[in-house]
Amino acid sequence: MSIKAIVFDYGQVISLPQDPTVMDTLARLAGVERERFESTLWSLRGEYDRGMLSSMEYYRKVLSSLGVSMDEKSIAELIAIDLSSWKNIDSDTLSLMEDVKKAGYVLGILSNMPHDFLAWARENLPVFSLPQVNLFSCEVNLIKPEDAIYKKLLSMLNMEAAAVVFFDDKPENIESARAAGIQAFLWESAESARRELASLGVKL
Repeated sequence: MSIKAIVFDYGQVISLPQDPTVMDTLARLAGVERERFESTLWSLRGEYDRGMLSSMEYYRKVLSSLGVSMDEKSIAELIAIDLSSWKNIDSDTLSLMEDVKKAGYVLGILSNMPHDFLAWARENLPVFSLPQVNLFSCEVNLIKPEDAIYKKLLSMLNMEAAAVVFFDDKPENIESARAAGIQAFLWESAESARRELASLGVKL
């Protein structure tokens, strides 16, 4: 089956990776060691990305789990640092997305993303208006790697799974996408993605 749609994750695919020093800064402000802070932050991330918690509620939950008490202004500082660290777009990925759309393929974004960042991104990042199909976890209360979010994507695209290519930086998301029949690839770079697309007969 020929490829009809090409879908990209956001974090560390469309966006550049988070600067490693950001997590050091957040942990320092919270007064805990980085490893403990980071593991707690990500272990509680699911409901935040699912759209069930605001940024303030999420960070309060993280800090409570760490036994840390901070005032609202200090928590807001943590949130601002965290969200800002995901705002930098990879220009090579953006060029690839533009080429995909110009070549006549349906372009999509499928990303785990909280409400606060999504609202800001739609106002400030032009890449969010580029795809024809956008599926964000917080708006459907589903998160990768759940099977249901891939079924939702296919329903939105109105396509057979084999006609869809998906790029993501997390192996578990690739595995679940493949289990749904989607042609999924672990993200390395825009250059490697172009090679993978070419191997599927995609002409850009």
